[in-house]
Amino acid sequence: MPVWQQVYEEVNDPNFVIICVAEDTGGEAVAGPIFDAANPTYIQVIDQDHMISSVFNFVNVPSAAWIDEEGRIVRIDEGTYSKVHEMGDGEQSITFGNDVYSPALKDWVARGSDSEHVQTAETVTGHIRQHSHDQLKADAAFRLGNLFRNHGNSEKADHYWSIARDLNPDSINFLRQNLTLTAEGSAGETFMNVMGQYISEGRDIYRPLDIE
Repeated sequence: MPVWQQVYEEVNDPNFVIICVAEDTGGEAVAGPIFDAANPTYIQVIDQDHMISSVFNFVNVPSAAWIDEEGRIVRIDEGTYSKVHEMGDGEQSITFGNDVYSPALKDWVARGSDSEHVQTAETVTGHIRQHSHDQLKADAAFRLGNLFRNHGNSEKADHYWSIARDLNPDSINFLRQNLTLTAEGSAGETFMNVMGQYISEGRDIYRPLDIE
């Protein structure tokens, strides 16, 4: 968030708005201190049931959609890293992210529909991941698990979260949310191993970014 705050300040355009959504079932108690520490001046929202990921069918965070002043989506479903990042040490080190996304975003804000990074409705439609029936059922099971957890029934919560993971095993959102309840957290050894497995198998978590 601090880097995106820097981008927001550099753009400094009253017609440009960042809406940052923290997807965490822990709600304000968990996400609030993170926002407070980053002290962003753009809009912050807490999404306890991962509704944003469900609506847009995002599989991991950070992901984003660009929405123009007419409410039309002009880019969607991309890993929204503002710069290259590195996690881990030595052989466990993983590099991810890119240095092209934020310059493309600034170009869009400055040039609007004339930006080369604006995509056609046909392209955007093709980039929207279609929900399978199992994915829809997984979203429902996940939210049901959240409901039980909020009422103190962790056994049923874990049961429905497990169903959600089985129905949609490619959802890194579900995996990372579950990991927040463990000592290692959402970006610990388990997540690093999953990332390493994707890399070793030549698989992409995100749809490949088509920005030069």
